[in-house]
Amino acid sequence: MQWGIFTVGDVTRDPTTGRTPSEAERIQDTVTIAKKVEEVGLDVFATGEHHNPPFVPSSPTTLLGHIAALTERIILSTSTTLITTNDPVKIAEDFSVLQHLSAGRTDVMLGRGNTGPVYPWFGQDIRQALPLSVEHYGLLRRLWREEVVDWEGKLRSPLQGFTLAPRPLDGVPPFVWHASIRTPEVAELAAYYGDGFFANHIFWPSSHTQKMVELYRRRFAHYGHGTPTEAIVGLGGQVFMRRNSQDAVDEFRPYFDSAPVYGHGPSLEEFTSLTPLTVGSPAQVIDKTLGFRDYVGDYQRQLFLIDHAGLPLKTVLEQLDLLGEEVVPVLRKEFAIGRPAEVPAAPTHQSLLRARAANEAATPDATPTEGLTKQ
Repeated sequence: MQWGIFTVGDVTRDPTTGRTPSEAERIQDTVTIAKKVEEVGLDVFATGEHHNPPFVPSSPTTLLGHIAALTERIILSTSTTLITTNDPVKIAEDFSVLQHLSAGRTDVMLGRGNTGPVYPWFGQDIRQALPLSVEHYGLLRRLWREEVVDWEGKLRSPLQGFTLAPRPLDGVPPFVWHASIRTPEVAELAAYYGDGFFANHIFWPSSHTQKMVELYRRRFAHYGHGTPTEAIVGLGGQVFMRRNSQDAVDEFRPYFDSAPVYGHGPSLEEFTSLTPLTVGSPAQVIDKTLGFRDYVGDYQRQLFLIDHAGLPLKTVLEQLDLLGEEVVPVLRKEFAIGRPAEVPAAPTHQSLLRARAANEAATPDATPTEGLTKQ
């Protein structure tokens, strides 16, 4: 199972000091956080994509390419790549380059985003959000898997004789996660192609996440990719820790109360009781995270949000120390207990290479493209 963090890249005033970091400072701090993710032994760093203030990650692959040069082991992912407003040709190119720069330590998480105005900014109609997701992704898959692409759709100009450059590293496209908070059609899209499904999970009660993951697992099996247990699931989560739980609550409360995402709404206590947000001791984070398996089954990736709402860099790095030293080692052991043998590990570039080799050995006449149809 993979453990890591994701960032939304917000530039937010620290309510305890009144200080707001500059955009340059926030970007550099994000790089420092990613390096710390590797240092403390986590597996994944993921960044969102936003095109409006107060967020700075408008070019995720640029940021991840820089981080790739400064790290050696961690998987570099997006926590949202906008499949609706980004052109699929550009997505294919950018992530192929990132694959080569990172030696394959790359995957991609596709989503529709949560900012309505972004659609006209990029020449799209928000009323076409779901059709754009389906059509753009269908083209993206072909661009990564076919040497020459002739394509025609309804929402984009056609392609004739197009060849992607560079091609995916080793001929293996990045693994794709489809991310959603509330949209069952996204779970259906992930299931149809046999891709991963990432339930954002941070704003909704467990019953909603359970329904979304169950839908994805059921439809994954329906489309012939394996049993529901073999489906690839990821979850988001939010934590804030101190060794003493009351210290954590007291320190985090002003950040929660003024956060642009959920401030001025339910109380901290209400939110932690209704959602995966955990504010307390490392032991409390361990207990609550272990409970996720009770309603989604065994899954492959857990990402935590820890650097938002104006929290200073020093505090974020302290959170990473606690995750790496006290929380994740316990969670790795506990999640391994009783994990059925048929539950697959989270895909990596190397595991996808091995799967292709196995497919080609089983069907010697298959072309590389045919061997990747269900990857």
